[in-house]
Amino acid sequence: MRTRAIASIAVLSVSAGFVAAQSTPSPALLVLSKKDLTLSIVDPASFKVVAHMPSGPDPHEVEASTDGKFAYISNYGFGRYNTITVADLTAQKTVRAIDLGPLRGPHGLQFAGGKLYFTAEAAKVIGSYDPATDKIDWIMGTGQDRTHMLFVFPDLNRIATTNVSSATVTILEKGARDWTETVIPAGKGAEGFDVSPDRRELWAANAGDGTISVIDLAARKVTATLDVHVRSANRLKFTPDGKLVLVSCLASPDLTIIDAATRREIKRVKIGTGAAGILVQPDGARAFVSCTPDDYVAVVDLKTLTVSRRIQAGKGPDGLAWAVRQ
Repeated sequence: MRTRAIASIAVLSVSAGFVAAQSTPSPALLVLSKKDLTLSIVDPASFKVVAHMPSGPDPHEVEASTDGKFAYISNYGFGRYNTITVADLTAQKTVRAIDLGPLRGPHGLQFAGGKLYFTAEAAKVIGSYDPATDKIDWIMGTGQDRTHMLFVFPDLNRIATTNVSSATVTILEKGARDWTETVIPAGKGAEGFDVSPDRRELWAANAGDGTISVIDLAARKVTATLDVHVRSANRLKFTPDGKLVLVSCLASPDLTIIDAATRREIKRVKIGTGAAGILVQPDGARAFVSCTPDDYVAVVDLKTLTVSRRIQAGKGPDGLAWAVRQ
C-alpha cells in the first residue's frame, strides 16, 4: 500500500487561501462540504468555523482518529474514486491521500483499535488501513451490492454493514480461524443504520419503502419492521442513552424522532428541505444534522427537540465527525 501526495490539493490550499485563523478546539465538529470540496473545523462552543481545508473529490464521510489529530475523508464518486484523503487537524491542512488501488468507491468509515475501517462499495468489500504501517492489512468481501455504511464493535470481533442495492445487512464475526458472514434481508434501500448502545439491536432505515428494520443481534434476524414513513431515509442514529432514534431523509423537511422503547414516532422536527449526515455529541445534549440542499448544519436541542441554530460550514454539507484531542 502506498500513500501519495496530492499536488492539486497543495495548489488549492494556497490559491484559495486556506489559512488557519485560530487553533483547532477540542472537541471539534468536523463538517464536509460536497459542493465546495472542503473539510471545515467548527468550534462546537461558539459554532464558528475555525478553518477550511480541501477534502479531495466527492467527499461523503469523515472520521477522526482516536487521538483527534487526523481526519480521514472518503472520496466516493459512486466508484469513480479510490482514495481516502487525510487531513492534519492540528496544522489545519490536507496532507495526503491513501491510494486504495482496486478498492473503488470508499464510503463508510470508522476508526477503531488504532486502524481505519472502511467500505469500498464498487469492490463490495470492507477493509482496514493501518496508519502505523501505511498499509491496508485486511479485506473481506461481502458479495452484496453497494456495501455502504459500517459499524465496528468495540471488541473488534464483529462488524455490521448495510448493502443498499441488495437490501441486506451483513454481520461479520471473527472466529478462532476465520470470519463468518450472516446476510440478513432488510427493507428496500437499507442504508443508514446504528447499533443500540447496549449492543442488542441494529436499526436500519430503508429509504425505498420508508420502514426501519429492527435486527436482534443475538438471533441475527429481523424481529420488527417499523412503518414510520421515512422514505428517502439517509442516516439513523441512537442517542447515547439509547432512548431516542433520529432519522434524516434526503427528500423530507423533517428529522424523525422515535422512542426506542415504544418504537413509536414522538416528533418530526422541521430542519430544512432535506438532510443527510447526523452526529449526536457524546453527552447527548445536541444533534448536528447536515441539511445538504439548504447549505447549513442544523443544531437540534435534544431536550426540547427543537432547532436551536444553524451553522454555515460550506455548501452541500454531508458527513460529520467529532474530534477530541488526546
